[in-house]
Amino acid sequence: MAREMPKAMTLTDRAAERVKSIMAEAPGKFVGIRVGVKNGGCAGMEYTMDYAEEAGRFDEVVEDKGVRILIDPKAVLFLLGTEMDYVTDKFSSTFKFNNPNVTDACGCGESVSITPATLSS
Repeated sequence: MAREMPKAMTLTDRAAERVKSIMAEAPGKFVGIRVGVKNGGCAGMEYTMDYAEEAGRFDEVVEDKGVRILIDPKAVLFLLGTEMDYVTDKFSSTFKFNNPNVTDACGCGESVSITPATLSS
């Protein structure tokens, strides 16, 4: 019997509830939230999030706590093991990525340096 593969990414209860709320108010019909990374910011990379109209052929699809996350195939190795949270403090609310692959972050918290995860069998 094959062992189930661990999810590339997980969500906290707070993040799942916030994504569900965002999706309920979405201005169109979407299949989930697309998460990725792009070059930018003072530390080298930034997380991206957007509505997903459809799953791409090579997207990693993660179903967690009733939420569908589609991960850009170029970002999977950068996001393996990441937990997405939603945090609120006195002046702001934001999604936070608790990523074990981060090697450095800028002071403002908007960008990170990430080393791709290595796949071991």
